[in-house]
Amino acid sequence: MIPQVWVAIAVAAGAVAGYGLYLLVVQFIPATPALGPALKRLHPTPEPIVVAEPKPVPVRASSADFEILGRSREKHMFHVILGGVVSLLIPPMVSLLLVIFGMSLPWSIPLLATLAAGVGGAALVHFDLKARAKAARAEFVRALCTYTALTAHQVHSGHGAVEAMERAAAVCTGWPYARLRMALLTAQLQMAPPWDELKRLSTAIGVVELTTFADIMQSAGTDGAQVYSTLRAQAASLRDQVRAKALESAKTRTSKLDVPSTMLIIIFLVLVGYPLMMNVFFTGK
Repeated sequence: MIPQVWVAIAVAAGAVAGYGLYLLVVQFIPATPALGPALKRLHPTPEPIVVAEPKPVPVRASSADFEILGRSREKHMFHVILGGVVSLLIPPMVSLLLVIFGMSLPWSIPLLATLAAGVGGAALVHFDLKARAKAARAEFVRALCTYTALTAHQVHSGHGAVEAMERAAAVCTGWPYARLRMALLTAQLQMAPPWDELKRLSTAIGVVELTTFADIMQSAGTDGAQVYSTLRAQAASLRDQVRAKALESAKTRTSKLDVPSTMLIIIFLVLVGYPLMMNVFFTGK
């Protein structure tokens, strides 16, 4: 009986020590260098000096979030309230089922659960809007990368700045190109420079990369500058930016797998050690 106890203790101690050594080795493995700063050093861009303005609270949804998703504040508030009301109904329904099956809970628990569910449901709808707006901006930047390259080819073919933008926007499909075509059509109907309308669209949806593109095309349209190389450089910079964000997102998702992998190791140790421990404590009975 006593040797088996010492064997169980040795197995448990060895498992804990091995896992500790694993965590220690992981800390000394060199991490992957950040790709974003390296790409910025390869493609330096002058940063204009701007006057600092107070930034909105990150939790609140900005007007650019509503604009890029095509949703009004009133509709968003309706969805937030609806999500909160629907979530409020879940704890009372669960409490009713427990009462039907003969289980009683103190009145404070369903009350607190109802309040927490209502707040959580409303917050979930709100943060879902911000996540969708962030994803939409990333999609718009990817589309702008293609649009910039197509515009560069149109300029290289001998077309003017305005015609190059219109011909490049007419080739592609998708909602980002539809927004670009709408902006160009609005500028044409108002007999205004198209780059000014693109700048307004950039400010409205919160995509600052579109402002850089508009500035390049403005230099071509007003000063007659040769912007083919500049457009190709911007397209390459946008591709690097998209690639860096994709790698960062993949690295973040990979780091989130550490917790499940640790839980799997713990479960494996429990499955291995449980039969041995049961054998140790119940052999003599």
